[in-house]
Amino acid sequence: MTKSPTSRKPAAFRLDDPNVVVAEPLSADLAAAAEARRAPVVVTPLPEATSLPDPGPWRRESRSRISFSVMFWAATGGLLALGLGLAAVGLVEDLFARAAWLGWLGSSLAGLALTALGAMAVRETVGFVRLRTVEHLQTSAAAAIQTDDRAAAEAVVRHLLTLVRREPRLAHSRVVLRSHLDEIIDGADLLRLAERELMAPLDAEARRCVAAAAKRVSVVTAVSPRAAVDMIFVLVTALALVRRLADLYGGRPGTLGLIRLVRHVIAHLAITGGVAASDSLLQQILGHGVAAKLSARLGEGVLNGLLTARLGLAAIEVARPLPFVALPPPVLGDLVADVIKPRQREVATSP
Repeated sequence: MTKSPTSRKPAAFRLDDPNVVVAEPLSADLAAAAEARRAPVVVTPLPEATSLPDPGPWRRESRSRISFSVMFWAATGGLLALGLGLAAVGLVEDLFARAAWLGWLGSSLAGLALTALGAMAVRETVGFVRLRTVEHLQTSAAAAIQTDDRAAAEAVVRHLLTLVRREPRLAHSRVVLRSHLDEIIDGADLLRLAERELMAPLDAEARRCVAAAAKRVSVVTAVSPRAAVDMIFVLVTALALVRRLADLYGGRPGTLGLIRLVRHVIAHLAITGGVAASDSLLQQILGHGVAAKLSARLGEGVLNGLLTARLGLAAIEVARPLPFVALPPPVLGDLVADVIKPRQREVATSP
């Protein structure tokens, strides 16, 4: 709002003031009439933008500068590799100086170590590739279901069949899916069929693995006398559970791939807010009288078992190559009976 066409100083006016004239946008007649009536204020609303130009997808500007942290770790790793290599060469030379057979033995052991290191590097690389394949399948399947793209869905299904080709329990499911591959027109329906045929047996086995791990954790933490033993056992069980679920769904990660997968599982737990047991679950436990029947150690064991089960359910969602669309995702309430009821029976039978 302005007092005159040439003044831009801020001011406040009431629209019902008789001295204020509201002119149409780009209308010179009302402005001239207001000037003729000697109106002190002429308010001209700006036209609303009906269509704004599409700014396009947001892209983060790539940094052309070299990261000093990457440079530091690369240089440090190179120095350590050179140091280990020189130490190995010096050791072999000393062995040859002492005796020829010692030198040849040292050379053979060094060659065996280098071969094993190369095999480990190849295995870790293959594990990373498998994990990236599973992540790519998840993303591509979600996009194909949302857009109902038949070509993209067929590509995902064929890639999924290749991923699970060595799973014997899915032999019949693979035959059924291949027989319907050219008959389904909609891409979303094709992925739903693939999920029902290929993922249902694996989901059932994954639930059994999570329930078994939760039982072990609840029993061991209930009878263990040391907190350090509890922590070590829970950590080892959680890592073994994540690796088992990844192997089940075709990921089969190595050591570094397992670390990356655990980071994704923890991030998924942080996003979904499922690190702690939910209030409804705790109310369910208290409602059944578990807190009154169990001792402090048994109650701690049950809680640790439930948290392990929640971690396993998050690992299922991360390691699964297809999102949950046709099948319901597993929930913690499905595993509560497997974790709590055995403990209740133990308390009921104990003297």
